Amino acid sequence: MENKPIPKQKLPLIGHAFMCLVGVFLLIFLGLFVYDINLHITIFLAIIWACGQARWIGYSFDEIRLMMNDGIAKALPAIYIFLLIGMVIASFMQSGTIASLLYHGIDLLSPSWFLATGLILCSFMSVATGTSWGTVGTIGVVLVGIGEAMAIPLPLVVGMIVSGATFGDKLSPISDTTNLAAMSAGTNLYRHIGAMLYTTIPTFIIVLTIFTAWGMQYEDHALPADQIGAIRNALLSAYRLDLWITILPLLLMFALSIKRYSAEVSMLCGVATAVLIAVSYQEKNPIDVMNALWLNSPGQTGIESIDALLGRGGIYSMAWTLLLSMMALALGGVLHHAGFLAVLVKAVIKHIQRTGTLVATTILSGLLGNMAMGEAYISIILNCQLFKPIYQQQKIDRAVLSRSIEEGSTLTAALIPWTTTGTFYAATLGVSPLDYAAYAFLNVLNPLISIIMVALGIGLLQHKK
Repeated sequence: MENKPIPKQKLPLIGHAFMCLVGVFLLIFLGLFVYDINLHITIFLAIIWACGQARWIGYSFDEIRLMMNDGIAKALPAIYIFLLIGMVIASFMQSGTIASLLYHGIDLLSPSWFLATGLILCSFMSVATGTSWGTVGTIGVVLVGIGEAMAIPLPLVVGMIVSGATFGDKLSPISDTTNLAAMSAGTNLYRHIGAMLYTTIPTFIIVLTIFTAWGMQYEDHALPADQIGAIRNALLSAYRLDLWITILPLLLMFALSIKRYSAEVSMLCGVATAVLIAVSYQEKNPIDVMNALWLNSPGQTGIESIDALLGRGGIYSMAWTLLLSMMALALGGVLHHAGFLAVLVKAVIKHIQRTGTLVATTILSGLLGNMAMGEAYISIILNCQLFKPIYQQQKIDRAVLSRSIEEGSTLTAALIPWTTTGTFYAATLGVSPLDYAAYAFLNVLNPLISIIMVALGIGLLQHKK
């Protein structure tokens, strides 16, 4: 859908823009934390408020509808992936892929090293595939099952998974957000990645140290041999678990991602392979398998927690997440096209002189963009447009701009309950961002470390025109 330029006479005054954004955040805060209102209704009330403010400055109802439509349209690739991830999870459950990884992994990962090992596995997977969502929807689901069996607090486990998944999504040369940030800032992809290494590698070492030390507290959480045997026997009674057959869908998706096939193609091939294995190897009814792609049913192992895990997935399971995301994107479309966020950011950045303040403001603007628009893609594009002129004016390398944009947008998207990323992680792993955010150490610490390093003059690249 073609974007219509916003007439200058319709841009809000600074005071009005501030009032609009404060109203949105206040409605969400009161709804979530004070009155315990359903998040969908809270976002709906925020949409009404934002539309009213846009109408106040002169936009017609037709124009406001176009703003909302465009906000949703720009994130259609993410919406398609929502649907595919639901099918990936369900098909991997039906094929025995997840059950097989649980069966072979439950006695290999010791509780004391579980968090550190899980972080490395998720980081490797996300770097290789370029997708945090795919990592969370596959290996993340397995790690949740193992962590739950070991009685390790799930918010901590999910925080570890999100940290690892985000690490790769931020650094992988085949990640969509990595490419988008480099392109929008006007810098070379590998210079952008090199700039991020300055701040991300020290942060990753700190986070790995934290999870290693924290994991030692759970040394005595090792499952008794009889309990491990009971879980493995229950899985064996419900599935055939030859690892080299059941893992084929995951390996195929992994290989296609490395070959730089689109996420949609990789996922579709993974689903098709998993369905074939479910029917031919697991000898499941083809009709039941196809219906599971719509809504999976609980497993039949006889162990309640394992059955609940193996019953996840399906397109319908993503409905809550998808509806919330579309509403948040519609809200973001109004705030973006009516200029409420841009007016405020421009008013602030024209007074910035120090590099450290500029980087901190860029990161904060990425966070506010996610909160206001519900989608990291839109926040990345908008903030690159807003900040590029002042980075050029102060002769700061564009790779520092792209790095700061990613640290404000890509990293914080997982911490906000109503972004597409936050809602997807909550639906897939069963833990709200409000619960796991405190343990997503990479997402929380990386922006802070970046600001500190720039303030100390570390990581500022030689300027390139």
